[in-house]
Amino acid sequence: MTTLWDTTGSAVVKELAAQRRTGGAVLSGVALTLVVVADESRVTEAEEAATHAAEAHPCRVLIVVRRQIDAPVPRLDAEVQIGGRLGPGEAVVMRMYGRLALHAESVVLPLLAADAPVVTWWDGAPPDRIGTDALGVFADRRITDTSLAEDPIAALRGRAEDYAPGDSDLAWTRSTAWRTVLASTLDSVSGRRSDAVQVHGGRIEGDPGNATAQLVAGWISSRCGCPVEVVRGSRDAGPSGIEAVALHLDRDEHLEVRADHRGGAVISQPYRPDSTLALPERPLGDLLSEELRRLDPDEPYSEALEATTGLSGLSDRAKVREHVWFDPAAEDRVAGQEAVTS
Repeated sequence: MTTLWDTTGSAVVKELAAQRRTGGAVLSGVALTLVVVADESRVTEAEEAATHAAEAHPCRVLIVVRRQIDAPVPRLDAEVQIGGRLGPGEAVVMRMYGRLALHAESVVLPLLAADAPVVTWWDGAPPDRIGTDALGVFADRRITDTSLAEDPIAALRGRAEDYAPGDSDLAWTRSTAWRTVLASTLDSVSGRRSDAVQVHGGRIEGDPGNATAQLVAGWISSRCGCPVEVVRGSRDAGPSGIEAVALHLDRDEHLEVRADHRGGAVISQPYRPDSTLALPERPLGDLLSEELRRLDPDEPYSEALEATTGLSGLSDRAKVREHVWFDPAAEDRVAGQEAVTS
C-alpha cells in the first residue's frame, strides 16, 4: 500500500499505473468499477463489505470519503493498493477536504477501469436526488440503502420519485431470503401449480417503519394483485423488519411463514405438517455481492416500489440522469439568511 498525503488526482493515477505494472496476474479480469461513497464513521464497515464483494466479483474499488467540506483549502489524501487489505484487485481510498469533496468526480473519472461498467454505492443515508451527485450520474447501477435514512418510509417515497432504471436498494436486497421462501412455499401449496394458487390478501407482522418489510408487502401486492399491510409485531424483527408473513389463499386456505429465534423460518401450509427452512440474516458484504451479480434494471424492485409508494411508470423512465449542481454551502448560507430575516 502507498499513502499519498496532500496529493493530486494525477499523482493517484500515476501511482495506480505504477503499481499495476508490477501487479502481474493479480489485475487480470476486472469486471467493473465499484465506487463507494461513505462517511468517515462508516469507512471500516464499507471497506469490509467492498472487500467481500471484490472477492466474488473482480473489480476496482474506489472509496470516496468526503470530509470537512467547509475546509478553506482543498486537499486530497489517498491510499493506493493492489492485492492488499481491500481484496485481490485494485483499490484506492480517497479522503477529500474542502471544495474538492463537491467535485469528487474530477478525481474518480480518470481512475475508472477502461470499458467496464460502473456501480456506485452510498453506504449511508441515500441522497435526496441522485442527480445532485455526479458519482451517481455516470454510474450504470446505483445502490442506496433506505434503511439508513432517518425516516425509511419517506426515503422509499423519495427513491420512487427520483427512480431511474438501474437504481437499487439494499433494503430490497435484504428481502431476498423472505421472497425466496415465500415463492417456493406457494409453488408447493397442496401440490398445486403456482399459477393455480391465488392469493386474496395477507399481512406482514413486524415493523411498519422498516423499509424492507414495506417492500416485501409491495412485492406481494404487485405479484398477486391484492392488498398486503404491515402490522406491528410483538418482538424485535431484526434488520428485515419481518416476524411473519400470513397469506389468505383461495379455497379458504391460509399460509404462514414465521421467523424463529434460530435463523430459520417455520412454514405452515394447508394439509401438510409444519416445516423449517433456513432464513439467516446476511452480512452487508453478502448483500453488496448480490447486487453486483446483475447490472440490468431490477424490474421486480421497481414494481415493488410502485406498489409500496403508489407511484407508477418507474420502469418506463429514462435510464440516464442529468447532473444537477448542488452546493450545500450555498444552501446553508440561504438558510442562515432566512433565519436572520425571520
